[in-house]
Amino acid sequence: MAAPAPIGTKARASALIDVQSGRLLYSHDGDTPMRIASLTKIMTAIVAIEHGNLDDMVKTSKRAFGREGSSIYLRLGEEMSLSNMLYGLMMRSGNDAATAIAEHVGGSEEGFVHLMNKKAEEIGLLHSQFRNPHGLDEEGHYSTANDLAKLTAYALRNKVFAEIVKTKEKRAPNPIDSWDYQWQNKNKMLAMYEGADGVKTGYTKKAFRCLVSSATRNGQQLAAVTINDGDDWADHRHMLDWGFQHYPLVQLIQKGNEIEGYPYLAGGSFYYPLESDEQQTVSSKLSVMEMTTTAYALGERGRLELFLNGQRIGVIPIYEPGNPRLLEH
Repeated sequence: MAAPAPIGTKARASALIDVQSGRLLYSHDGDTPMRIASLTKIMTAIVAIEHGNLDDMVKTSKRAFGREGSSIYLRLGEEMSLSNMLYGLMMRSGNDAATAIAEHVGGSEEGFVHLMNKKAEEIGLLHSQFRNPHGLDEEGHYSTANDLAKLTAYALRNKVFAEIVKTKEKRAPNPIDSWDYQWQNKNKMLAMYEGADGVKTGYTKKAFRCLVSSATRNGQQLAAVTINDGDDWADHRHMLDWGFQHYPLVQLIQKGNEIEGYPYLAGGSFYYPLESDEQQTVSSKLSVMEMTTTAYALGERGRLELFLNGQRIGVIPIYEPGNPRLLEH
């Protein structure tokens, strides 16, 4: 089988993932734990979205007000909605916003960090450990390119997160002055790459330049990760181009397709990113339901499992013709 043309970056570690399927398309030193700077805020944002109320007003504590590094310049005691604060967090990388969000959602910064590590475990991040919500260098605070790719794919499936990270410009009410906050997204990929729709920049002197970007073309969304990279904008354009060229989405099953040898129809469509020669290696296995099961009583007649090189990549329910589920969108 002919492999796609090789790819290289100037990053110490990098990864490329197909968002919907979660298939890792490329990885270089992807499991090496490293400092990740403000890429940390991807986890901060998704935990806050899942655990917080977006309409809540978040108060800026002394700890948040005094946080060093990049900032959205919140004043001591200032209140802002969690929703707007998340825009400040992801578009301007506000460390003050990260701290205020963590204290509000987690009860304390430490309580929020516990939620971050719990979420990492839940998603299956194998080489990540969080010590703070902002990403300032701290011993024991690290992740990997592969883990960040997996985290980003998870987060981008959340509509609130996806909307925030693709926003180029945002206005937010300012309770103290007569002028509104107006933020421009630091992520230059949004302006320089066709279809770009996220995600986050990062930098500290020790972590150096870090970047996660995403883009959607022809209904396929990819996310690229680089850690410690002196040429990240160019590397990300190259990585995303490579992914779209070599691993386009292929429709393996169409909803309503007949299942060969059985009086059943496929209950859903299934797409998967495949290199040109891989389609020949996809296999399937049909399991018919026992009549005594709940699923059978609800109309399901079995499941069609799909495999690539022996690894299961998807499962499609099957139904008898005329089942109303076949008409659902």
